[in-house]
Amino acid sequence: MSSDINQIADLLRNLRSDRLALTKLLFNTLLLTGYYYKHKMNGTFMKIVKKILCVTLSLFLIVFNSPAQNGALTLKEGTEVQLKFSEEISSKTATEGDDVFLELSEDIKIGDAVVAKAGAKAFGSVSHSKKAGMMGKAGELNIRLEHIKVGDNRIKLRGSKGKEGEGKVGTAVVLTVLFGPIGLIKKGKNIEIKQGTALKAYVEQDIALPAIK
Repeated sequence: MSSDINQIADLLRNLRSDRLALTKLLFNTLLLTGYYYKHKMNGTFMKIVKKILCVTLSLFLIVFNSPAQNGALTLKEGTEVQLKFSEEISSKTATEGDDVFLELSEDIKIGDAVVAKAGAKAFGSVSHSKKAGMMGKAGELNIRLEHIKVGDNRIKLRGSKGKEGEGKVGTAVVLTVLFGPIGLIKKGKNIEIKQGTALKAYVEQDIALPAIK
């Protein structure tokens, strides 16, 4: 029966929300379970087989009830999205924990299908803020991107293309660095982000989304 176990392992590794593959997996697991019951194998093997069966049934139910099986498309981790600030924000008045409101400035598409329309609301929060100080010290302002709301789904966001370093989950977007070169920060001044200012973000993890008709 080792070949049956290997076959199940291969199917698990190759499973990509595929109904046919999952059905084969369930069928083989049931055959394996029946074999062990018929030959009254020892308790250790039976425990292993029962665990395999439970996992398989769980996968079967999850996949067959997943939106991905109803025409949804997968928005990939690392996809670039274009946002803009919905309101002004300043290092002079912002405090840590304040909500930051943004919106999509362009549709998100997978191929020719739109999965999120321009204008969808996006959210973040202030993770650090410091007013301009004496001796010409400029203000500081960082935000943490959170998600875009699309229907009942939330597209999680991060601030850079890669997952490592500055792009890892929860790492703040340092506005001092982002906007300094384009003249939004001047020596001795607070950071003033105007409504409509553009901000580039990236999808944090794969998510299945239906096409918007």
